[in-house]
Amino acid sequence: MTTRKILILGASYGSLLGVKLALAGHAVRLICLPAEQALINAKGAVVRMPIKGREGLVEVNSKKLPGTLDASGPEGIDPKKYDLAVLAMQEPQYGQPAVRALLDAVGRSKVPCMSIMNMPPLPYLARIPGVDASKCRESYTDPAVWDHVDPKFLTLCSPDPQAFRPPEEEVNVLQVRLPTNFKAARFATEEHTKMLREIAESVEAARFEVDGEKIELPVKLKVHESVFVPLAKWAMLMAGNYRCVLADGVRPIKDAVHGNLEETRAVYNYVVDLCVSLGADRNDLVPFDKYANAAQSLGSPSSAARALAAGAPNIERVDRLVQCVGAQKGLKSAAIDQIVSIVDSWLVKNRRKG
Repeated sequence: MTTRKILILGASYGSLLGVKLALAGHAVRLICLPAEQALINAKGAVVRMPIKGREGLVEVNSKKLPGTLDASGPEGIDPKKYDLAVLAMQEPQYGQPAVRALLDAVGRSKVPCMSIMNMPPLPYLARIPGVDASKCRESYTDPAVWDHVDPKFLTLCSPDPQAFRPPEEEVNVLQVRLPTNFKAARFATEEHTKMLREIAESVEAARFEVDGEKIELPVKLKVHESVFVPLAKWAMLMAGNYRCVLADGVRPIKDAVHGNLEETRAVYNYVVDLCVSLGADRNDLVPFDKYANAAQSLGSPSSAARALAAGAPNIERVDRLVQCVGAQKGLKSAAIDQIVSIVDSWLVKNRRKG
């Protein structure tokens, strides 16, 4: 196996993929805030995850893995020293000056770049037939940050695993709630796709020792031929995550999905039909019943809902992006329009307070 050097921008969700890559023997650097850097470098990145057939959670500490994982700030990083860059921050964070400068350097370096963001990077839209990326710029907090990222060097994962930082723990700890897979589209070039497949195979083959027994951990990296596979997350986000946001408060994903299952199904199916109208194969997308069943375990509000409730002036606007892409195809949904309107009103209120 070739050991790869992998740069991950973002240490919250990014530490899940980072720990899986370090378990597979790779060298990972996480870009994060000073408090996160200090804890990760001193104590390791800690990921706790449920394993089918085992009681409780299995704890994985990056300090005890075959590969390496360390953390630093965004300043002084040379992306050309890495084989792969991973985007794991939420979309509004790329506008911060030091992060913006690093993203710009990543784009100019032509290092292959994989996003595990809910919001697809703007240049990825250029890889989707039937989408005019130039008409989607208003869905982004600051679309100019993406201007030097070339679609040919960019791919996207459907970030299906659900994870959170337990509020009572230090910020180097991440807990996985739903241990599904990262589903990546191939790169535009065969060379970069081959490397990504090799990395995915190394993650698949890795084993973790618990009480003297080597076990297989969930959350794999799967590489798909279709550029539409990562869009599977859109239907989930619109049916669950963004419907956590109510006019006067927020609710858990489970309640958003199961409070009115037929209404949820209608939103979900609208987004699936939109993806199919772009050229996606229905088999590339997740069936509604499978998603609804998984949502039973999601007992807290989505990160977008929590951010709005905490006063965030900007969040990822997948809702607005879905509305925009639908309009390009001549499709409209009153339910999507209502979600966008509610999120808009929260942001107006939060910005006034700010």
